[in-house]
Amino acid sequence: MEFSDIIKNRYSVRAYKPDPVEAEKLEYILNSARLAPTASNLQPFQIIVIQTKGREEELLTIYNRSWFVQAPLIICVCGIPEEGWTRRDNRDYLDVDIAIAMDHLILAATDLGLGTCFIAAFDAENAKKVLAIPDNVEPILFTPLGYPADMPAIKNRKELEELVRYEHW
Repeated sequence: MEFSDIIKNRYSVRAYKPDPVEAEKLEYILNSARLAPTASNLQPFQIIVIQTKGREEELLTIYNRSWFVQAPLIICVCGIPEEGWTRRDNRDYLDVDIAIAMDHLILAATDLGLGTCFIAAFDAENAKKVLAIPDNVEPILFTPLGYPADMPAIKNRKELEELVRYEHW
């Protein structure tokens, strides 16, 4: 797909087929996240690949939506706070780095015909327990990963003029 098509075709998938994700596709997607730019190139993240089969009940304690466990895989991108970059005014860029890595992952999945959905409204405490995440690592974002079983809805986006301001043109 052309990059502009990938951006236009990406949507938040909320129904998945049980079909497995091919190993080579998973590697391509994970490598796309690895190549994402991060502040000072510190790459302060870890990616956890979770198989859903047989773990649905405990995974639903992380995010209680049935479609969350329909896909064969769930991806969690975690941040490592002590490895992240902080600007002079103490602005921490960990969440920005994680979001960029997840965006690369999600766009790569779209390119391969796979579906995803950014999830930030999860139970972080349960995520740490269920996934045995160490104390120095924070789960930041989740996405199911699988073949879509739904169709995209019409996207409502603000007009460009509402989002962009030109300075001194």
